Amino acid sequence: MMASQQPLFPMVLLLELPLYALIVAGIVRYRFIHRRAHRQARFHAPRVSCVITCYSEGPAVQNTIRSLASQIYPGPIEILAVVDGASANRGTWRALQAMKSELARSHQRVLKILPKWQRGGRVSSMNAGLQLSRGEIVMALDGDTSFDNNMVAEAVSRMADPAMLGLTGTLRVRNRQASLWTRFQALEYLVGLIATRTGLGAFNLLNNVSGAFGVFRRDVLTRMGGWECGTAEDLDMTMRLKRYGRRRRDRRIGFEPYAIGHTDVPVGFRELLKQRLRWDGDLFYIYARKHRGAFAPGIMGWPNLIATLWYGLLHQIVLPFVIVIYLIWILMTRPAEQVMAGLILVYGLYLLISLLMTVISIAMLSERRGEDLRLLLLVPLFPLYRGVMRLWSTVAILAEIVLETHKDSSMAPWWILKRSRY
Repeated sequence: MMASQQPLFPMVLLLELPLYALIVAGIVRYRFIHRRAHRQARFHAPRVSCVITCYSEGPAVQNTIRSLASQIYPGPIEILAVVDGASANRGTWRALQAMKSELARSHQRVLKILPKWQRGGRVSSMNAGLQLSRGEIVMALDGDTSFDNNMVAEAVSRMADPAMLGLTGTLRVRNRQASLWTRFQALEYLVGLIATRTGLGAFNLLNNVSGAFGVFRRDVLTRMGGWECGTAEDLDMTMRLKRYGRRRRDRRIGFEPYAIGHTDVPVGFRELLKQRLRWDGDLFYIYARKHRGAFAPGIMGWPNLIATLWYGLLHQIVLPFVIVIYLIWILMTRPAEQVMAGLILVYGLYLLISLLMTVISIAMLSERRGEDLRLLLLVPLFPLYRGVMRLWSTVAILAEIVLETHKDSSMAPWWILKRSRY
């Protein structure tokens, strides 16, 4: 290995490979220990409240409602569809009204529609649904996400553990065939979300409960005062749950890979970059602004503190800038052939990691192996895709630092976000 490339490889070995090793160990732990224990909790069937945040889905929201009404779960499910800005989104409201007669014939399935005529944002919709909910378990779900018919049973079986404060489930890409970019995102969701969250969740080190698919205890949400105003409410709620759980020993936040939802992802490259601009900017906002005081062992506990610093701050925020600075340095100081040789070595390393993680994910977690095996064809290009997304995250973080872009989000009206303390 050339001397000009030496500074990069220790960083990769020290930060990337141990993280993937921890994830793989967690997957093995889940597959052979936790999964067997979860199957023994299937007789736990409390009332479940599904709070569906709706905005401009139109008739597509009916697929979400049907997927929840057709759950094989033996207990009662109440579906609370909250239409934000219903005066401007009458198509979504009318689509929900049309579902009433269909659900009237469903056993133990109730649909309640709450139109919020003035738009207040995602957080206000979830809090309105929480106030109306009567279930022991509350699910916060997106109006454009559909679910496998065993989703509720799988999620609730995990919540049978009284130590489980909340969990998130698997999100799969429903429109994976729409473009090359959606197929890349399907592979990214499999390796970067499903595998990572399974591995970290097995050690109670989960860093985010998805905003599109969160499962909580209603009494815990009520004690915490529901969701707080602002953007990145999913990451914010996860940080608050960690602080809440730290005050009550042996509490956990989990991930259930077999509770499965399906969502559409950006089809075009420009739309994808716009989405990640918000995601990565919000990540910096939550960690560096709103919850910067939480990074202490007395608040989070040593395991979660180390995991959040390592995976959240170092891996997702600091490392992209280190890579950009290093690339600029070698481009300015080294001959082109040395730069190319170093980049090829780095590509080879990430190609090997991507291949191993994809194979492990398919072999140990996938319930749709036929579909996922086709994603192996994208693995040779996947390191390049991940590299572009990582470089773009530096743009998103800089935009948040300079422009405070979290206050200009589609998740809520500007006048709601401007009132945020941070």
